[in-house]
Amino acid sequence: MRGSILHVSAAGRVGGGGGSVEVRTTVCCYCSGREGRTREAGRTLPSPSAPSPPASRAELGRGKGGRTPHRICSTLSGPFPGRATRRSHPDSKVRPNNMDLAVPRLNAGETPMTCVGSGAVLLVMLVSHVASALEVPLDPKVLEGLPQPPTITLQSPKDYIFDPRENIVIHCEAKGKPHPSFSWTRNGSHFDVEQDSKVLLKPGSGTLIIDISGEKAEAYEGTYRCAAHNDHGTAVSNDIVIRQSRSPLWSKERLEAITVQVGVSMVLPCRPPAGLPPPVIFWMDNIFQKLPLDNRVSQALNGDLYFSNVLPEDSRNDYICYARFPNTQTIQQKQPISVTVLQSKSFPPPPPHTPAQMPSHWLFSLSSRKLANPTVECHPGFMTPLGAASSKTVLRGDTLELECIAEGLPTPEMSWQKDGVELPSSRVSFLNYKKTLKIADVGEADAGDYTCAAANRLGAAHHVIKVAVKAAPFWISAPRNLILAPNETGILTCRVSGDPKPDISWFVNGVPIENAPEDPARKVDGDTVILSRVQSGSSAVYQCNASNEFGYLLANAFVSVLAEPPRILTPPDRVYQVITNSPALLHCATFGSPIPTITWFKDSLISIKSEDPYVIHENGTLEINVAQSQNSGKYTCMASNNLGVKENHLFLEVKEPTRILKQPEYKVAQRGTSAVFQCKVKHDPSLVPTMTWLKNAGELPDDERWSSSAATRTCNSATAANVAQSFSPPLVRFEVDTDSLVIKDVTEEDEGTYTCVMNTTLDRDSASATLTVVEATPTPAIFYEKPDPPTDLKLTDQTERSVQLTWFPGDEHNSPTQKFLIQYEDLLHRPGVWVNLTEVAGTSATAQLELSPYVYYSFRVLAKNQVGYSRASQPSRQYRTNPAAPDENPSDVQGKGTEPGNLLISWTSLTGLQSNGPGLEYKVLWRQMHVDQDWSSQTVANASHLVVSGLPVYVPYEIKVQALNDYGNGPEAEVVIGYSGEDLPSSAPDGVLVTVHNSTTAQVHWEPVSPHSVRGKLKGYKVYYRRQRGLHETEEEADQESEEQVVTFSGNRSEGRLPGLQAYSLYIIFIRVLNSKGEGPRSRDKQFETPEGVPGPPSFLNVLNPNLDSLTLEWGPPLHKNGRLIGYVLQYQPVLNITEAGPVTVMDFPVNETTVTLDNLNSSVLYKFQLSAKTVKGAGANLTKEASTIVESTHTRPTVGTGKGPTEPPPHPTSPVTRSAHPPPHKAPSVGPVFGIVNTSVSEECALITWEYFGHHKNIYVEYTVENSKEDWKKESVNGSRSHILKGLKPGTSYRVRVVARDPAGPTLHVTNEEVVTVPAVASRHVDIATQGWFIGLMCAIALLILVLLIVCFIKRNKGGKYPVKEKEEAHQDPEIQPMKEDDGTFGEYSDTEDHKPLKGSRTPSNGTVRRDESDDSLVDYGEGGDGQFNEDGSFIGQYSGKKEKDTHEGNESSEAPSPVNAMNSFV
Repeated sequence: MRGSILHVSAAGRVGGGGGSVEVRTTVCCYCSGREGRTREAGRTLPSPSAPSPPASRAELGRGKGGRTPHRICSTLSGPFPGRATRRSHPDSKVRPNNMDLAVPRLNAGETPMTCVGSGAVLLVMLVSHVASALEVPLDPKVLEGLPQPPTITLQSPKDYIFDPRENIVIHCEAKGKPHPSFSWTRNGSHFDVEQDSKVLLKPGSGTLIIDISGEKAEAYEGTYRCAAHNDHGTAVSNDIVIRQSRSPLWSKERLEAITVQVGVSMVLPCRPPAGLPPPVIFWMDNIFQKLPLDNRVSQALNGDLYFSNVLPEDSRNDYICYARFPNTQTIQQKQPISVTVLQSKSFPPPPPHTPAQMPSHWLFSLSSRKLANPTVECHPGFMTPLGAASSKTVLRGDTLELECIAEGLPTPEMSWQKDGVELPSSRVSFLNYKKTLKIADVGEADAGDYTCAAANRLGAAHHVIKVAVKAAPFWISAPRNLILAPNETGILTCRVSGDPKPDISWFVNGVPIENAPEDPARKVDGDTVILSRVQSGSSAVYQCNASNEFGYLLANAFVSVLAEPPRILTPPDRVYQVITNSPALLHCATFGSPIPTITWFKDSLISIKSEDPYVIHENGTLEINVAQSQNSGKYTCMASNNLGVKENHLFLEVKEPTRILKQPEYKVAQRGTSAVFQCKVKHDPSLVPTMTWLKNAGELPDDERWSSSAATRTCNSATAANVAQSFSPPLVRFEVDTDSLVIKDVTEEDEGTYTCVMNTTLDRDSASATLTVVEATPTPAIFYEKPDPPTDLKLTDQTERSVQLTWFPGDEHNSPTQKFLIQYEDLLHRPGVWVNLTEVAGTSATAQLELSPYVYYSFRVLAKNQVGYSRASQPSRQYRTNPAAPDENPSDVQGKGTEPGNLLISWTSLTGLQSNGPGLEYKVLWRQMHVDQDWSSQTVANASHLVVSGLPVYVPYEIKVQALNDYGNGPEAEVVIGYSGEDLPSSAPDGVLVTVHNSTTAQVHWEPVSPHSVRGKLKGYKVYYRRQRGLHETEEEADQESEEQVVTFSGNRSEGRLPGLQAYSLYIIFIRVLNSKGEGPRSRDKQFETPEGVPGPPSFLNVLNPNLDSLTLEWGPPLHKNGRLIGYVLQYQPVLNITEAGPVTVMDFPVNETTVTLDNLNSSVLYKFQLSAKTVKGAGANLTKEASTIVESTHTRPTVGTGKGPTEPPPHPTSPVTRSAHPPPHKAPSVGPVFGIVNTSVSEECALITWEYFGHHKNIYVEYTVENSKEDWKKESVNGSRSHILKGLKPGTSYRVRVVARDPAGPTLHVTNEEVVTVPAVASRHVDIATQGWFIGLMCAIALLILVLLIVCFIKRNKGGKYPVKEKEEAHQDPEIQPMKEDDGTFGEYSDTEDHKPLKGSRTPSNGTVRRDESDDSLVDYGEGGDGQFNEDGSFIGQYSGKKEKDTHEGNESSEAPSPVNAMNSFV
């Protein structure tokens, strides 16, 4: 089968063999075989995943006579057979889900609280004081007047693969106040959207829409980045890599048939072309049926088809590998592979290749013992991977796929282990008959040694795959937006992890922070940016970039400095309702900058402090841990900062709880009787209760029955006229009353658990009971149920840290109690949360409980038997333990300096349960190490850090943090070591010495500074060096000072290497010491010189005055001479074609020559010029230029003057001539006109325009238009050159041409005089065809075909056979041509008596025409009809048509090959 392509699209895009056709209803699949009949199948193609019945498969797979049809077509009335799959667009956020046609896949409780008020949505704002940071509220009324830096809200994914048939849409959306503007970069450079008419920036957005219709899509590939700007900063997007999806063609290859012995292993390679994204591989036969895969035959991850051992049924000639490219909806197929399995021992020996050298048709196991006796069972071995061990690296979060495919007979069974133990089924899945191991979402724990084992009854083989897990950067804590008030301090943190450890870099408004304008309030410390005492106008957007070799993360976080008076967002006069003993939360959501201080009052008189029973949270919410009736009333919240005060009134109502006083009880009822469940409830009178009954946690059945007895009475006593009026209504079996449920006429279907649920708007309570239905009064059965909950909980033997709890066990329900579980609730610190405290044996009804200070305990007990746990008992009475001193101190104590001479001490605060009492504070102690002095201390509350100032610079301190409360101090705290803040180094390195190694590198040495002068942690030394001038230049001749270069040497170094020096130059160098704070003073400047080196390339190389056989070269000295120039070397050679060039000519020039005219060149030939400069160190880099000589040229008048000179008539269009020679090259004058002489040269369809140019403008164009027409001027840019070729001109047409220079900095426009260029008309060129190689080859082929035909005819006549001959006669003017007589178009029959006639042929006269001789039996007669003449240039004329029919009566020994005349005619 020839390699072909099948295109499938939603519109029905179909193509084969490299072409494509748009169709709507028919899909054509081009298959192997000779051209035969085309048949239409009346069904869709069979799906490989759902094989068709045998009859259908046979009908599709075979044509008449058993031939494989060349083409199978199916009219589609629905989608393409198989599964309709969704193809994910690169940007799935916007594009709708399109259903694309695809080929088939082949792989096998809470406490409720109601707020009554205005009904507005409550906005809860959490204010974080870590860095005095403020969250932006969501209320639009608040946002309306607040300035805000830009925030990226939508962007395209980092890797965007686009479909070349659709527009490219790169998303970038952002919000901010004012609304941001947008800009883009492509490949690191500014991308000017307005300059490209194909690119559209979506209005009010940063989204790019690129129209690639009619354009080369590759031109828009690259890396894009979006930036959103407003007055308060710049936010940037990720780097978005745009790539075009590709589906390359399969490389041409010739596959030989494979012959293999039964029982050996075999691999059929697929090796599809690499696409973007990679293709999906599957194997099918030539009738599109899936090849069966099993434990013996499997498809590898790379698409190859593996046979662990071959069987006779594996013989077939249509193993076809398909590659489906999802984005382009294209399917390509490999040529079919033919496999023959031999069962005899006469198997040919394999070629003497190593496995790496074997051709693809020998890719199977070549074990000598298998070939000797193929039916012998074989020990397992691995076909892939090879060897005893291999390795694989996978990224964290990716999917790990490991593959082992074994050979052997019987077919080996596969098993896997990791580090010697079985793999957990929860993490691992096996595919491909356990040949593939798959682990999704890989983590670090998945690294290790994976062993795959292949075993059959002859033994086992093992292979170890060492898996290493690496990680691209991932977030631990991304930076968050900050809103700060003036003079506040904020901290941005960017915490990431990865393997290897990511590098973190900071940016401000898209600019590296080290290049951003210096801000004394900003300090960068690794992954942290500290902003101290910020000021108005310092808002900005900060970017954190974390990267390693596997990827990067980019996050934007803005810092907005605002000054806003307080606003209360909670609606006024809101009413809160809660249940007694449940917590109450009164919200006071505020906004302001600085963060407002919240103060609460009760009944407008009593100031509320954060103490029992109240807790004031950091966000301003007032919490009452255990609400009682006396807590009802009016509450006022007041928000204040230095810009104003605002207050709001709220109301709290504490309600009585809803409780079930009498619960429903277990019932046993006989069938047909009634069952009654009672449920008595107590609730708050102001709340409206709702009673609901459930059966088995669902609604009660809607079951109504007619009363049979009532109906009977009605029929016996009433007349037929009033039966309908007296008929009894249906019987309602489930009657729900206020406090009961009655079930009438019970049946077995009524058995189940019935639950009464009492709901109010604030709370609910429920209780359940079970109904059992029996027939009669049988012996009671033993029922095993959960125990009833314990009752009557009492607390005794109360002490400071313990209490004894006793209870009465509930009914065990025929199953002894195994144990009791005791739980507690802390109503002070964690209300509503029940925590397991301890367990006791089921035979005990008492427990001694160990308690903690300052906890409001409530206890409950659950009983457990073999059925399960009971419901929880009713809570015990509340037991409050007395406060006490803390039992522990804060953890994670640290000390470090943030500014020179300060010390930031931080710790992790204790929880409320750990505080042991009210008034929790922390005593912070510090003293300098190695100094005999007392501890300094300070006590703080409600804080987790303390800043100590006025300390020496960078000295170690001992630090302790001790917890204390109103009842005493905690235990003695442990000592940790911290360092005070660093300052800039105070001294500079001495003894700077430079050793020059060569013209580009040098070694610098210095004496390290004393450790005391570093005044911080030594980071290293920074070496600054700058080139002052070249040694061949004086100080007056030197250019502007070059950029200063910096090299940092980490650690305590005393030397380092200076890279990137320029030869033959004078340098100045100085050094600074570096610590974590910054750099110290600079050392004394040191000068050094570098020796000469090879020069750089010449500054320019221009080609001037190209003529028929000469042209002029002009060049300039190198910009970097790197020494004293001694001359130039010119090399040039003609370019014959893309890969070949002519001989090289080398010329040397002295240093003072910068122009040369090259004569004796070939006309209309492209030359390649290479020019280099030389110093005593040798020749430097080449500057390359290519230019062509021309065929014909004309000279136009110069364009310097203001008026027009006499006009010469245009030359004859067929005879262009040279009017005059070009003037010699010269340097541009310092003053005068911008343009000098303009020359024009013309040839067929093009014109060469050259000019002299003395201006400094860079925007130069050649403009032209047809003479005497009203067309606009056409413009072509020349990119700073002094010559340009206008191509595509119409022969015989005159054009007006001019050169234009535009000043990009202003409106100045310089235009030359218009020149008239006439393109000569195309004249017929006489080429001697007899000397052309292609003609000679064609004639030889024709002669050979004629000779073969004559021999065949001669043999047939001698054999005495009959063959048809078409006799054609037509009149001809040439007397040497005998006329042919046309008949019915069939050949005549010649008998054996005619065989002895001489065979007539044809001859070719000298005039190039083919003439017939005297015989009527010419070559033309053997054609398929039509005229059989030659034209004057020796080619055939006439149309040969018709089709020879097979004579079944005579056997037809003639060939059905196409006519040789037709074959020769195809060459013309």
